Amino acid sequence: MAEQKVGKLNQLERTLPEGLLADAAWMERHGYSTSLRSQYVSAGWLVQPVRGTYKRPLGELDWQKTVVSLQRLMGHALTVGGRTALDLQGFSHYLSPTGPSTIHLYGRESPPGWLSKLPLKESFRFHRSQVLFTTLAAEKDGLQAGTLRELPGPSDWPLVASTPERALLEILGELPGHESFHLVDMMVQSLNTLSPRRLQTLLADCRNVKVKRLFFFFADRHAPPWLRQINREEISLGSGKRMLVKGGKLDPKYLITVPEDLGAPE
Repeated sequence: MAEQKVGKLNQLERTLPEGLLADAAWMERHGYSTSLRSQYVSAGWLVQPVRGTYKRPLGELDWQKTVVSLQRLMGHALTVGGRTALDLQGFSHYLSPTGPSTIHLYGRESPPGWLSKLPLKESFRFHRSQVLFTTLAAEKDGLQAGTLRELPGPSDWPLVASTPERALLEILGELPGHESFHLVDMMVQSLNTLSPRRLQTLLADCRNVKVKRLFFFFADRHAPPWLRQINREEISLGSGKRMLVKGGKLDPKYLITVPEDLGAPE
C-alpha cells in the first residue's frame, strides 16, 4: 500500500506541473480518490487554493497558470480575449502599463464557480463567444480559421488567445458599458498592421450588428491600410438606428450614436 501511495505521488509530480491547478474531477480521472487527496493535503504534498482545487505546494499561482490549467488540464474551452489578449501580444502601450487587472475569458460555457474565489490580484470576466460569432464561437473553429492562436504560456504549455483582429471586435462588443470610446479610438489609430483577410473572416461570421457598425465607424475615422482590402459588400450591417450613447450625436452613415466630445481624428 505504501509503495502504491509513493507511486501515485510520483505520477502526480509528472502529470501536474508546479504552479498549475487541478480540480476534483481531474484528480478523480487520474485515480486520486477523495481520501487520498485528503491525505496528500494533510501531508503537505498538495495545497487547496480554494475548495475543490488542488496544486503542488511549489510554484506560485497566477492568472496565466490558472487559465492554462483550465484550458490544458481540465479541458474547459475558454480563450483569453479582448483587452487581455491585446496586452499579451504587446499592445499594452495604450491599455494598462501595469498589466491587466481584469482577465477577459471567452467561451460557449461559463467557467467553474471557484475561479472567482481564487486568491489572485486579478479578477476574471466571462463573455459568451456566441454573442459575437456564429461558427467561430467554438474554440476549435477559431483555431482552424486562424482567429485564435496559441501564445507562449507557463510550464511550456501554450495559452489559447484571440488574435489582435478578434480582440478588437471583442473590445467593440464592450462598448459603451465597459469600454471607453476614446480608448478604442486611440487603439484603432494604432492598429495599422492587422490582417485584412482575418478581419474579413471575423466580420463575415460576426452576428452583432453594433460591433460591425462600430468597427467601420472607427476604421473610417483613421483609414488604416488594411481597410481598403475589406469587401464591405459581404458584411451585413442590419437596419435601423442603434442608440449607444444617451445624448450622443448620431453618425448618419452607420446610424449609431457616439459621444459628442469625440473629436476629429488626428
